[in-house]
Amino acid sequence: MIKRNLAYLDWISLLLITVISAIGICAVFSATYNPIHPYSMFFKKQLFGIASGFVIYFTFMIIDYRKLCRIGYFIYFAVMVILIFTLIMGHVGLGAKRWINLGLIKFQPSELVKLFFPAYFAYYLETEYQKSNYKPEHLITLVFILLFTALLVLKQPDLGTALIILFCGTLLLWLSGLKRKYFIYTFVVGMICAPILWGFLRDYQKKRITVFLGQGDMQKERYQIEQSKIAIGSGGILGKGFLQGTQNKLEFLPEGRTDFIFSVLCEEFGFCGALFLLLLYLSLFLRLFVKILQMNDFIAKILATGLLSSIIFSTIVNISMVTGLLPIVGIPLPLISYGISHLWITFASLGWINGIIMRN
Repeated sequence: MIKRNLAYLDWISLLLITVISAIGICAVFSATYNPIHPYSMFFKKQLFGIASGFVIYFTFMIIDYRKLCRIGYFIYFAVMVILIFTLIMGHVGLGAKRWINLGLIKFQPSELVKLFFPAYFAYYLETEYQKSNYKPEHLITLVFILLFTALLVLKQPDLGTALIILFCGTLLLWLSGLKRKYFIYTFVVGMICAPILWGFLRDYQKKRITVFLGQGDMQKERYQIEQSKIAIGSGGILGKGFLQGTQNKLEFLPEGRTDFIFSVLCEEFGFCGALFLLLLYLSLFLRLFVKILQMNDFIAKILATGLLSSIIFSTIVNISMVTGLLPIVGIPLPLISYGISHLWITFASLGWINGIIMRN
């Protein structure tokens, strides 16, 4: 059975994932490089994250996606409990409770939502479709689940991940046939409540929005984005060369190994290197998207779309925020940024998608 399914494995997407991951290893090595201790702890953890990520990839690919979907439906309730636990007992870092300390690594539970909410959604939809009196209005339950989950993540606070969850959930609701009027009502209510919601934002979140609108001191509030733009612009066409990026090496660029790793790549490999990476992402996303469109199973399409959309949104948001096209919200670049949590979830999602493709 496994051999027969492997005959339909999408080797091209696997190759693209491998190349992007290799670029990520080089980027983290450069971002954390020190001549005295060249192989930093972050680089070693990234290597471990990539290696274990491929194991997770093949595990999720081999197991029947229908079984994973049923299991994921019930796991999602556990994920919500873990999110509540994180708010109470989570590890504090950079003023936020987003992690659970597991000793050698710190795991970010909100990443699990990106993996298991599509499973919860797809299984719920499948069970509803089996009822003779199914109507799109039955999806309203999923709206409340989605909003409650996003609120738990927002309270950590993690605005970026909360927005990714909302975007992906909204897309799935749209594809599942929820009537347009509900989206209009939600948008109108959101616009009316915007001034109230502004009051619930943390001070640093308000500053990020005002900075995006062009306000703030160059040496204070605008420091991160200005240094990122300097790093990107100074790379020119071909870049300064591997390990030669001055903005990162002289520690002008904050969070170079995580949120702003695309700026590190642009400085060292220039416009051509950045374009090459963007083409790799585009090739991977388009290939998987086309494969998903070719499926006959609607539930499989919903599940695969939910898994892929979070990766696509994360890529778009990260690159947009480091170039100043969106406010800084702290979203890692998939397969590139340092961080074991997002690596594991990204590999699991991609392996799950490839497993769905093989069986459809």
